Amino acid sequence: MFWHRLLGMSDRGLTHLDPLGGARMVDVTPKEPTHRRAMARCKVSMLPETTAKVASNAITKGDVLGTARIAGIQATKRTAELIPMCHPLLVSAVHVNFTIGDDYVGIESEVETVDRTGVEMEALTACAVAALTVYDMCKSADRSMTIGELALWEKTGGRSGVWRRSELSLP
Repeated sequence: MFWHRLLGMSDRGLTHLDPLGGARMVDVTPKEPTHRRAMARCKVSMLPETTAKVASNAITKGDVLGTARIAGIQATKRTAELIPMCHPLLVSAVHVNFTIGDDYVGIESEVETVDRTGVEMEALTACAVAALTVYDMCKSADRSMTIGELALWEKTGGRSGVWRRSELSLP
């Protein structure tokens, strides 16, 4: 118990470990379902020429943003299959949107549910997979692309209520 307190953990220990140290999924049965929403963002940095091709739908593989939007939505629904301790959730809504800058494609996802646990991982997964899809669609035009700044920007609902990232807390 001493080490738990020293490391800032509760007396219950780590929530995703059983008493013998094995991995477990947290029991959310006692929680009440509430409306929950999460919003995440990331960027795919690229050459300005590549951004121009994305904006004018001139990438040879096809509609980059349309394909990335579908990939993000599909990934949201499969988050529990990808992240071992995530609960399968009934996702109510997913929105994946894009902004095009001079040398990047910005991705924003918003996920909603009425459930016993939040959708932060679903929103982050939507952004990550949409970004990977942008990379895949554009790699023949620009192998120097990077994916970065993946972060949760906002979450609402549940016991902890509302949380919003401040501009100052960016990497």
